[in-house]
Amino acid sequence: MLSLKQSLSLNTIRPLGGWQPSDETGLEAWYKNQTGITLNGTDVAIWADSSSNSFDMRQPTVAEQPAYNSGDIEFTPVQTHNLGADSDITLSGAFTIGIRLNIAAIGGIIIGDNTATGEFFKLFSSTVLRIKIDNLTANVELDSGSWGNGYMIVTRNSSNVITLWWKGVQQTTATPTLSGTANIDTIGVRREDLNPYDGTISEIQIYDTESTALTTNVNNYLSAI
Repeated sequence: MLSLKQSLSLNTIRPLGGWQPSDETGLEAWYKNQTGITLNGTDVAIWADSSSNSFDMRQPTVAEQPAYNSGDIEFTPVQTHNLGADSDITLSGAFTIGIRLNIAAIGGIIIGDNTATGEFFKLFSSTVLRIKIDNLTANVELDSGSWGNGYMIVTRNSSNVITLWWKGVQQTTATPTLSGTANIDTIGVRREDLNPYDGTISEIQIYDTESTALTTNVNNYLSAI
C-alpha cells in the first residue's frame, strides 16, 4: 500500500522570510528534500514536484523504485532504479539546475530523458560531467578533486555558455557552449533505462533562468541540506 510521507528536520526548516526556490518566477520543477515523497514500503513510488508545474516523478514498477533513507533517495544501478515524469521539462534558453547528491560511482545519469535520445547529464568520469542536449555534447569538469558527497549547480547563460559549480565553488577548467532544447523527464537513467545512477539524491531544483543572484541563492540553499 502506498503512503504519503512528508517530514521536516532542522536542516529543512528555513528562517521566516528566507529565500525559497518558489520565490523565483523561473522555477520549472522542484524535487524538495523530504517533501512530496510517496512510499511503497521503504521505497519511493512518487517524488512530487513542489513547484506549481506538476512534473511529478513516478515509478510504478516496484523493482525499479529507489529506496528512501532519512531524506536521501538511494539509486542502485543493478535494479535500474529511476523516477520519471509524464511530460518533459523543456529548457530552450538559459537555465539553472541545482542538485544535492552523494555519488557512489561514476558512469551514471543524474537526470535525463528516457524517451528521447541524446538528452542527459552524466557522470562521465571521476572529474567530468557530460551534458548532451539535442544529441550535442559539452563536458564540464572539476578544477581539482573528484565527485563524492556534495552539491552541484549547472548553468547556461543567454550566450549558451555552460558553467559548473561544485560545493559552492565555480569551476573554471572548462566552460563550453551548448545550444538547443534540453529535455528532462527522468531521474537516474537515460533512454531507454541506460547508464543507471549509483548514489543518493536529496534535492533537485530546475529553473529556466540564470543569474548571479539565483546561483548564489541556490548554492546557499543546497549547502544547508
